[in-house]
Amino acid sequence: MNIAYILNSYPQPSHSFIRREIRALEAQGHAITRLAMRSGDMPLVDAQDLEEAAATHYVLRIGALALLNAVLQSLRSGPKRFGAALLLALKCGRRSEAGVLKHLIYLAEAAYVAQVCDAADVTHAHAHFGTNAATVAMLSAALGGPSYSFTVHGPEEYDAPRALSLGTKIARSKFTVAITSYGRSQLSRWAGPDHWDKIKVVQCGIDPTRFPDPLPLPDGPPRFVAIGRFVEQKGQLIVLEALADLITTHADAHLTLIGDGEMRGQIEARINTLGLQNNITLTGWVDEKRILSELQNAHALLMPSFAEGLPMVIMEAMAAGRLVIATYIAGIPELVQQGKTGWLVPAGDPNALTKAMSEMAKTAPKQKLKMAKAARKRVLDRHDVGAEAAKLAAYMASP
Repeated sequence: MNIAYILNSYPQPSHSFIRREIRALEAQGHAITRLAMRSGDMPLVDAQDLEEAAATHYVLRIGALALLNAVLQSLRSGPKRFGAALLLALKCGRRSEAGVLKHLIYLAEAAYVAQVCDAADVTHAHAHFGTNAATVAMLSAALGGPSYSFTVHGPEEYDAPRALSLGTKIARSKFTVAITSYGRSQLSRWAGPDHWDKIKVVQCGIDPTRFPDPLPLPDGPPRFVAIGRFVEQKGQLIVLEALADLITTHADAHLTLIGDGEMRGQIEARINTLGLQNNITLTGWVDEKRILSELQNAHALLMPSFAEGLPMVIMEAMAAGRLVIATYIAGIPELVQQGKTGWLVPAGDPNALTKAMSEMAKTAPKQKLKMAKAARKRVLDRHDVGAEAAKLAAYMASP
């Protein structure tokens, strides 16, 4: 198949799952046209992301005149079809916080995307996230472009389903992807029952070849790693409170924080206030090789998020043979099993997080090893990117 991937900003350091999915499809013989509205706003440090950036066609870089020309060509080739797409854009724009003007821009982007897809003989387009990329995919199809599907990750889409016209996007799609059963349940709230069978579960995947047999769990004091954007929903400030309590009984406990973002200043200030300078290392964004190395140096991944879909870093930690301490939200309990592969705690509760970190530290090495092996087996059985990409391709190819 010739498939187009329609994305908002790509690549991004936190969106490695999209890159893996695209490359798995290519490895299975499919041709992928990468169409992003703009480049990412975070610096790229991974060589694979730099390769993806070089292979991506950036729509907004063509300029306003070229977009206008695409609109005029679309109008001339099918006035009635264009009028229907315009009405759809206006309808969605009135519901959205983004407004009508932005949706007219999305319509222009969609006209150009439809042209690119036609030139590349694309038979199906797939978007990630239910936001503007899915809007462009939907409008492109309305203008005569290929059929479309989109993957909803959450939590942002679940926060504003009406503003994002999720029900409309699902109804007009060939199919819609949720990454967990929890996600499918949320999408079913906004789609009519006659469209529920369109909602498929295709899990984000990992490449098992990138996770060889894990190194033994380290000796010494408890070591943790947390990976993610420095934003409110990821809960890094809760981790700092929990670590400050933990070091009263485990003075040498250490946390490596991987990532960056708008809250870095607040996080650094809180580290200083709590006197955690000797217990925390901030790395910024790093490449996949460094992430694997940091996981191998740790006993457990901390995922204290307030809202999620199902984070890729949990899968990576489990594949690396490491334990997970995460909040009991969204799709996380579908993968992390309390007492078997890690610990689950209520979101926003630093005391519960401290308790789980302490339990991990006190768990006998033999039991930790048993749990780590169970974690690795579970994620490799459930989240092989090749198997999930094949499932996605089958949905795309179906009548």
